Amino acid sequence: MQDLVGPAVGTLALVALGGYLLGSIPFGVVITRAAGAGDVRNIGSGNIGATNVLRTGRKDLALATLLLDAGKGAVALLIARALFDSQAAGAIAGGAAFLGHLFPVWLKFKGGKGVATFYGLLLAAAWPLGLMAGAVWLISAFAFRYSSLAALISSATAPLLALLPLAAVGLPVDMAILALTVFAAVLIWVRHHQNIARLLKGEEPRIGVKKA
Repeated sequence: MQDLVGPAVGTLALVALGGYLLGSIPFGVVITRAAGAGDVRNIGSGNIGATNVLRTGRKDLALATLLLDAGKGAVALLIARALFDSQAAGAIAGGAAFLGHLFPVWLKFKGGKGVATFYGLLLAAAWPLGLMAGAVWLISAFAFRYSSLAALISSATAPLLALLPLAAVGLPVDMAILALTVFAAVLIWVRHHQNIARLLKGEEPRIGVKKA
């Protein structure tokens, strides 16, 4: 099990700040504007994530947003972990990047829902965990045909998956990773409160079914 003490508190505060600033870069807004596709916040649901960017009709912009949103959390975690040789530092940086994506200072704290960033974080923290969580999303999406429900199920099960022994691939269960997974999962549920309400009312759109 990794040492959770790691770097000094002041250093960890700087790590968190750096992670937050990286995570708060609104790639969906930047990319759509640069490509002349308008402001994604004025399209569809108004969300800055890849799903809403896809509503511009530009699959390339949606893919770029997906990869960059996933990558910024992963990059923050990997850089901090490498610099300080500390799983705790990586988890703090990654968690701060995730928080920055959800509540970016540049957009008056109105950001995305964090699904892509969540999977990027898990893959960077412990790739088997990321793959398992992604598999849960795929299975749930295929079974229920709701993207939001798949994200909710996957994020809810991710902390349980983090408890599985990963020693077979050289990645033992780590409390810093577990804490990061729980933190991000809770925030995903918070950011999906409107989707949850629509699911309960039977009003959430299914995958592949266009809104009337």
